[in-house]
Amino acid sequence: MSKRHLVLQTDFGLSDGAVSAMHGVALSVDPELSIYNLTHDIPQYNIWDGSYRLFQTINYWPEGTVFVSVVDPGVGTKRLSVVAKTKNNQFIVTPDNGTLTHVKEYIGITEARIIDEKINRLPNSGESYTFHGRDVYAYTAARLAAGVITYEQVGPSLEVEKLVELPIAQPSYTEDAVVGNIDILDVRFGNIWTNIGREIFKKLGIKYGDNLEVTIENNRRHIYKNIIKFGRSFADSRLGEPILFVNSLDKIGVAINQGSFAKAYHIETGANWKITIRKPQGIFN
Repeated sequence: MSKRHLVLQTDFGLSDGAVSAMHGVALSVDPELSIYNLTHDIPQYNIWDGSYRLFQTINYWPEGTVFVSVVDPGVGTKRLSVVAKTKNNQFIVTPDNGTLTHVKEYIGITEARIIDEKINRLPNSGESYTFHGRDVYAYTAARLAAGVITYEQVGPSLEVEKLVELPIAQPSYTEDAVVGNIDILDVRFGNIWTNIGREIFKKLGIKYGDNLEVTIENNRRHIYKNIIKFGRSFADSRLGEPILFVNSLDKIGVAINQGSFAKAYHIETGANWKITIRKPQGIFN
């Protein structure tokens, strides 16, 4: 069989040799493997962000690509190590701790297998319990990507319904407003990305150039409230002004033109961060 691409994601950062060790293990399985980095800047222990970054990226890779995602605060515990097969015939090697949440919800997972560590573990690493990213995940993923093992040889089957999932809130719509969560930050630029899809947003009957009232709350505490224009791109606002836009995942984002919205207003992500967008009453439209 032809070799598959191997893509790595972790919360390890690049300041030490951890990621390099994972590359080395994979290349020791097959020096001709093509290995790529998705990101190694997931916030430490943040399983939600790891799950979201997989969802953000996975559909843009060829069929058969093998992904490794290691955000693993439970390393060394009884949490399972799995390889999931997606609806689009890709593979994710990861701890079963919620990392598969967004892919399962929005893309689909058809099969899952528990990694049999008696077979799929770096030789002579059996006494190490704190670096499964190197000893189990990179090694198993490389063997799968290189065709050394088949998917069936990963280990015993696990019912997809038993995979650990994090709670996902769905956006809601009323006659004059949509309400959602702040799912993730566009970290480099400080934009905030919501879970409000373009289709539900369109139910407000808005058009480009409309001004909308945006309220952001954290545990019902008001963090931000302002009137913001809905634009096609950042160029539709003046330098330093906020703008609503449709992001690359077809969901609503909020930005400051050449500034960081998240940093300016100390915005974070998660189930407790709510955003409400409504048509304002009065003279704004």
